[in-house]
Amino acid sequence: MVMHQPSQRHRERWILLAKGAAVFLAIFVTAGGSMLLARHTGTVMSIWIPNGILVAVLLYAPERRWLAYLLIYIAAFMLAHDVASGGLLGSHPWMAIALALINCVEILIVATAIHHGFPQIAEDTRFLRLGRIAFASTLVASAVSALMAALILRVVIGAPYWNTADWWFRSRVLGMVIVGTLSLVTLIQQRRMFGHPGSRLRMLRDVALHAAITIAVFAQSRYPLLFIVFAPLLYLVFHYRFPGLVIGIAIVAAVTTVATALGRGPFDLILAATSGERALLAQVYLGVLCVVAVPVALALADRRRLERQVGESESRYRLLADYASDLIMRISRDGTRRYVSPSVKELLGWDVDEFMDSGVELIHPDDRAPVAAAVARLWETGKPSLTEYRVRRRSGDYLWLEALARVAPSPDRPGDMELVYTGRDITEAKEAQQALAESEQRLRTITDNVPAVIAHIDAEQRYTFVNGYVSTMVGIEPSAMLGRTVEDVRGPEVYAVLRPHIELALTGAATTFEYEARYGNRHDYYQATYLPARSANGDPNGIIALTTEITRIKQAERQLAFLAHHDTLTGIANRLSFNEGIDSAIRHASLIDAPLMLMMIDVDHFKQINDTNGHAAGDAVLHEVAHRLQAAIRASDLLARLGGDEFVILCEDITTRDAAEALARKVTATMTRPVVFEDRRLQVTLSVGVALCRGVDNADALMHTADQALYRAKERGRARYDLTSDTP
Repeated sequence: MVMHQPSQRHRERWILLAKGAAVFLAIFVTAGGSMLLARHTGTVMSIWIPNGILVAVLLYAPERRWLAYLLIYIAAFMLAHDVASGGLLGSHPWMAIALALINCVEILIVATAIHHGFPQIAEDTRFLRLGRIAFASTLVASAVSALMAALILRVVIGAPYWNTADWWFRSRVLGMVIVGTLSLVTLIQQRRMFGHPGSRLRMLRDVALHAAITIAVFAQSRYPLLFIVFAPLLYLVFHYRFPGLVIGIAIVAAVTTVATALGRGPFDLILAATSGERALLAQVYLGVLCVVAVPVALALADRRRLERQVGESESRYRLLADYASDLIMRISRDGTRRYVSPSVKELLGWDVDEFMDSGVELIHPDDRAPVAAAVARLWETGKPSLTEYRVRRRSGDYLWLEALARVAPSPDRPGDMELVYTGRDITEAKEAQQALAESEQRLRTITDNVPAVIAHIDAEQRYTFVNGYVSTMVGIEPSAMLGRTVEDVRGPEVYAVLRPHIELALTGAATTFEYEARYGNRHDYYQATYLPARSANGDPNGIIALTTEITRIKQAERQLAFLAHHDTLTGIANRLSFNEGIDSAIRHASLIDAPLMLMMIDVDHFKQINDTNGHAAGDAVLHEVAHRLQAAIRASDLLARLGGDEFVILCEDITTRDAAEALARKVTATMTRPVVFEDRRLQVTLSVGVALCRGVDNADALMHTADQALYRAKERGRARYDLTSDTP
């Protein structure tokens, strides 16, 4: 025994040192990694991780060790800052110390607020209240630290105050919400973080699917597919609660942060966006994910807590039925109470004699008619009856009783029948049921306001759950869909598209696809993700369908495709479209040994028009030139604006020099009439260089020939054409 105590203390000391080393390493790696990523990519930090980690450690550790962990944080932060700045703490060592202390202030505010309200976080914690306290304290702490840090950075390195406070605040809030929750849940769950034994492979599969979908969304910068991440994330939340939430959010946060810092992903679709703007969009996106997923997880946790309470209450009541004194009565057919157990005094506060003579006046007025109907039915059928109703206590308030009555022979009046009544107090159970109903209503409110249709379809392809957003999207009430098959609700044409994906999901494979459908006078486009659903014991029980409307995205895609191939000022083809067209025309002409004609067109003295009349007049001239040229050429000819005042016309069916000259004369004649701009009449002329060539093997040669002809036309005085031809 004498040897055991020192050995135990020695082992505990080593455990504490190991924990401290782990915290030091986590802070150093996450802080240094964030600083290096921001430094080498030239972006601000989207999410600051170390503070969230330390908040979780403080909440999990005794208060007497908080100071030690804060000192470990300062040491790790200083070392990380030293590594990121290139050694010797850069040129501002005191700034690094000040920032470390500011981070400690932020950490203490959040940890103290949560610890004061919840000294111990366990499965019976009221998670909705915990979430409110954590979120409010995070906002306050992040705001305080942002204002202090912005002042330090303003004084030391001249950083803009409000811009610094803005990105500091946003990165700290996201770090606390995402990383703090992840770290705390990891410390509490430990081995259960990755599921219970027997379900870990399934959870690993679902997490891997979520990670793959997230990486796929951010690995491309062509389509805005951010909404796809919602489906697997909500799936993880519904099936794995807090572990699913924090793992799913952590994966999205990591992929979003790295992809945004490297300039990849859907945020790159925004042309000319700065790195700071993309970081802001990434933070907004992560914030929306948290706003959608965290309340769902909190509501599910509260619901689970209430379910446990209801179960515990029922167990308590069963115990009372077996071992405690319930209210027991014998009642004659005319309603006279022949016996009342002494427990009525403890239960209702009435003496036995007083209660014997009270009659039905003690029953709540709203319950008297149902109780009378139940008693009459019992006397008529003889079958036991279980009734719930309210009874007034002597103190004046009401409690709920669950009464079980049956018809039995009277023990002291031979040949007479009477009711044997047993009543127990179920007031607490009723209140718990009401709280559970309120929790379910909160969960329903959340799902109904998610901007997507969320539905559960069973193995027979019938709807068993549909959120309220379906009425907004397609005008169908959820109640009109429940119990009906997908084919019955969506119609045979749409069902033919959905069916293979439903069958695939029912086999256990997730699928995402797009389709279009008509509802009334609307023709819309949709994207759907079908995920296999499982019951609490892991058995397949249908699929979860997440459907979003993407009509506006499709319209934007078509608009982008048009803008990519057309000039925004004149509406005619642009250089990209011309390059594609001339390459195709050269290939076709070489196959049939046909000539090609290319006209290079410049507006004469266009700079003078701009300088004299203004750029608005110049734009009007270019627009009118394009309009007249389009009217002068054939439908098969390609008219394009290469840039500035330079236009080209590509013709494939001109085979003779005479035909080429006729078209060139027609083009130059289009500007005979002046261009009217406001109250001015602008006389505009064109110089045209024409190349009619056979056997052209590349676009550059043809364009060079036409450009030389254009040069000669300008040398001869402009307002004319010049033609080069190797065709008679």
